Amino acid sequence: MKIVFAGGGTGGHFYPIISIVESIHKIVKEKKLISPKLYFFSTSPYNQGILYDHNIEFKKVTAGKIRRYFSIKNFLDLFKTGWGAISVFFDLFDIFPDVVFGKGGYASFPTLLAARILGIPVFIHESDSEPGRANRWAGKFAKRIAISYKQAASFFPTNRTAYSGQPILVERLEPITAGAFDFFDFDQSIPTIFIMGGSQGSENINNLVLDSLQELCKYFQIIHQTGERNLKVMQESSDAVLIDSPYKKRYKPFGYMNSLEIRMAAGCASLVVSRAGSTIFEIASWGKPSIIIPLSKEVSHDQTKNAYSYASVGACLVMEEANLKPHIFIEEMRRIIENKEIWNKMSSSAKSFFRPGASDLIAKELLTIALGHEKL
Repeated sequence: MKIVFAGGGTGGHFYPIISIVESIHKIVKEKKLISPKLYFFSTSPYNQGILYDHNIEFKKVTAGKIRRYFSIKNFLDLFKTGWGAISVFFDLFDIFPDVVFGKGGYASFPTLLAARILGIPVFIHESDSEPGRANRWAGKFAKRIAISYKQAASFFPTNRTAYSGQPILVERLEPITAGAFDFFDFDQSIPTIFIMGGSQGSENINNLVLDSLQELCKYFQIIHQTGERNLKVMQESSDAVLIDSPYKKRYKPFGYMNSLEIRMAAGCASLVVSRAGSTIFEIASWGKPSIIIPLSKEVSHDQTKNAYSYASVGACLVMEEANLKPHIFIEEMRRIIENKEIWNKMSSSAKSFFRPGASDLIAKELLTIALGHEKL
């Protein structure tokens, strides 16, 4: 039994795939099945150590982006994608997996195209409320389609689409409260804000934090995931901004946070600030109120739609980048945290939005398809 996973080399694609792989290993052990051979086809391995730990073989894919604006790179990248499809065709033919799982994104297109030509069953998962180009196209022939947002169902055939929710690593699901405030050297009586900038960080959010920092620290303790490349600048800049502040110890920046640190930050947090990627589902699983700041529409229309889809259930407040002002940012935080009725409603809405068990559901269906294909 062989399963190929295809997706972009980003955390938003990588970690859901790893979550599904963990479920596959668990089910295989429970059902006493022969362990499948697993492959990850992408433009980069993202984390080679995690792939190794999960017995996943990486296959390099050449793929070009199709940008939403005019660029000569769009024309050049057509050749890159074409070459990628040809090389992936031979890799896929050599492996001939029982099923291909596509997570979306331009990096998945060559693999899905090769699978289509070779007649290999395809299963796709869509994380956004409005599908991207690759998944919209693949949805026309995919054997199974799983979605994270109910709104995405309208883009796919009803009889092959299931509202599964978002696969999330088990190790990130449960906030840790025991010892969390001690770990960050925080006072448990003061509200804590967890700002998730992601592994790459967000320059705009980082600048907003710096512009707000003196006032923020009067009211809150801040755990800030800045992105590794931004950490030194944020440390130096925050030290300068808070040099005479009695609240200097209330700001804790981190470049990268592992799963344990994220769960402890979630355990401390009264409110989470985040972009509108897959972290929305982690926040929902924690039942935490949030302020979601999507990437601008020019960069990613998907994030704006995701943010407002999440806000529609009452779980968050959306602040678009064009409206980001330090005083508004602080006042909205205070409004949510200090008004228990608002806080409780957002927390309850977040919990009801989250659908547990997505990884297991997808893993079971992948194994069913793979085992059925093996018998043919």
